[in-house]
Amino acid sequence: MVNEVLKKERDYKMTKLSPLQIERLKYQPKLPSSLKGGINSLEMVEGSATQSVADQEEIRNLFPNTYGKPTVTFKSSSFSKSSEARNVGVILSGGQAPGGHNVIAGLYDALKNSNPNSKLYGFLGGPSGIIDGKYVEFDDEFINAYRNTGGFDIIGSGRTKLETEDQFQESLKVCQKLGISAVVIIGGDDSNTNAALLAEWFTNHNTGIQVIGCPKTIDGDLKNDQIEISFGFDTATKTYAELIGNIERDANSAKKYWHFVKIMGRSASHVALEAALQTQPNITLISEEVEAKQMSLDSIVSYMTDIIVKRAAMGKNFGIAIVPEGLIEFIPEMKSMIANLNDIMAELETDPSFMNATSMHDKFAIVEKRLDDVNASVYSSLPVGIKAQLLADRDPHGNVQVSKIETEKLLIEMISNKLSELKSRGEYIGKFSAQSHFFGYEGRCAFPSNFDADYCYSLGYNAYALISNGLSGYLSSVKNLTASADQWIAGGVPLTMMMNMEKRHGAMKPVIKKALVELDGPVFKQLADNREDWAMNDRYLFPGAVQYFGPSSVCDITTVTLRLEQSKQLAGV
Repeated sequence: MVNEVLKKERDYKMTKLSPLQIERLKYQPKLPSSLKGGINSLEMVEGSATQSVADQEEIRNLFPNTYGKPTVTFKSSSFSKSSEARNVGVILSGGQAPGGHNVIAGLYDALKNSNPNSKLYGFLGGPSGIIDGKYVEFDDEFINAYRNTGGFDIIGSGRTKLETEDQFQESLKVCQKLGISAVVIIGGDDSNTNAALLAEWFTNHNTGIQVIGCPKTIDGDLKNDQIEISFGFDTATKTYAELIGNIERDANSAKKYWHFVKIMGRSASHVALEAALQTQPNITLISEEVEAKQMSLDSIVSYMTDIIVKRAAMGKNFGIAIVPEGLIEFIPEMKSMIANLNDIMAELETDPSFMNATSMHDKFAIVEKRLDDVNASVYSSLPVGIKAQLLADRDPHGNVQVSKIETEKLLIEMISNKLSELKSRGEYIGKFSAQSHFFGYEGRCAFPSNFDADYCYSLGYNAYALISNGLSGYLSSVKNLTASADQWIAGGVPLTMMMNMEKRHGAMKPVIKKALVELDGPVFKQLADNREDWAMNDRYLFPGAVQYFGPSSVCDITTVTLRLEQSKQLAGV
C-alpha cells in the first residue's frame, strides 16, 4: 500500500502543476540502443578482472566475496528469455542531485518490463528506511507523478551510515519481510561505500540479496574511466552558471561591486571549474591548485588583491571571483589545522569541560590548548566567526562541515584590510565594495536537464539489468556520453575497484576514492590558458536558463568538462 501521507502530498502536487511541470512529465527519456529491446533481450559481456585503486591487500581482505570482479557491458540479443517476478528496494542517500527521480523511474520501468508482477519498494528517509522498515510500494500512478522532476521528495533522503552488524541484520529482516532480493542505493562516494559494505555482508551471509549502486553527486567527484560523470553535475553546473552569468551582467552594468561567489563542492573543485568555463569570471580559485602550489591564505589574498588593484587602475572597480566551497581545507596551514581539529574534536565531544563551557571564547581556549602549537597559532589568528564555524556540528564522518564556513566572507575581509594598507601607502586608488553569494542548494533540486533526465533514466534501467544478470557489489555505468543517447554504452563496474583506505573518525576505513581536479588535464588547462585574459578583460558569458525544448544542439549539450575530457580520450592523449 502506498503510504497515505505521501499519497496525499503527491495528489496535492498534481493539482498545482506549472505549465513546465506538465510538459516535463510528458518527456520520454532516451535510452542506449542496447537497452531499448528490454531487459529480457540483453546479453552480458564480461571485461577483465579488476582491483582497487589503492591499498589492494587491505581492500581484498575486507571484501573477499566481492573483490576483483570484472567490468561488464550489455548488448542486445536476438532472443528473449523469461524472467521471474522480483521484489526490489531502492534508497536515495546523501544530498539531493537533479535526476534522482528518473533513476527510480528507469529502475521501475525495467523491472516491470522484465516481469509485470515484479514490485519496487522505496525506503523512506534514506538508508535509515531499510533499517527501520519504513517504505512505500510504488505503482504506475505514483511513479508517473515524479518523472523528469527535480528533488528527492518521492521518498526523501538521509545520511545514515550502513556499516554495523546490527544495521545489516535489521536490513536483512526488512528485506526478508518484503521478499526483496535486490537493493539499489542511489548516492555519492560515501553512499556507494555503504553499498559495497552491504553487498559484501549480504554475500558473505548467503542471503541471496544483491546490492547495486548508482553514481550521484553534483560535486562531480565520483568518476573514473568507467564512470564518466556523476548524475546531477550537468544540471547543477548549468543552474549555477545561469546565476553567475546574471551576476556578471549586473556587475558589468552597475560597475561598482566585486561579487565573491562560493560554489558547492566540498572536496573537489569540479563544479567551480565547470561554472567558470561556462561564464569566464575574472578570478577562479581551484582548491587542488592551491594545495599543489602550497599557497598560504596570505598568498591567495595577495593574488586576488593584485587583480583587484590592476583592474582599479583601469577604472574597473568591479569583477567576479569564484571560490570553491572546500577551498579552506586545501590551504596547507588550514588543512593541517583542520585535520588536527577533526582528531581532537572526536575527543572533545565527550569532554565535560568543553561540552559544558558557557562561552565560545572558553571553547576557543580549550581547543587552542589541545591543538599542536603551529595549528593553535593558525586557529587563534582567524576571525571569531570563522573559529566558531570550525567548531560547528561535524558531518557523519566526524569532519568539519565546510559549507558552514563562510570562506568568501573571510576573503572579502582580508582583501579589504590589505587594500586599506595599500591605499594608506598610495598604492591603490580604487573603491572596493563587495557582495558575497553562496550557490549550493539552488542547484541540487532543479528540474534535470535533458542530459540528466536521459542519463539518470538509463542508469536506473541499467541497474535492473545488472540485477537480472545476478550481479552484486556493482555500480551502474553508462559511458560514451558525448555521443547521442542511442550510442551510450550500458554496463557495470565493481564498487571495490574504486576503493582505498582513508582515515575517518580517527580510524582507517575503506571508502571510494574521490576524483579531484587533475591539474595536468584538459579541463583545468582550459582555465589556466585563459585566466590572465579573463582577469583583466571582461569576457563574461551569459549561459541563460537550462533549455528543455528546441534543437538538440541547445537542449542536449553536455558540460564543458565532459566534452574536454572525452575529446582527450578520443584523441588518445
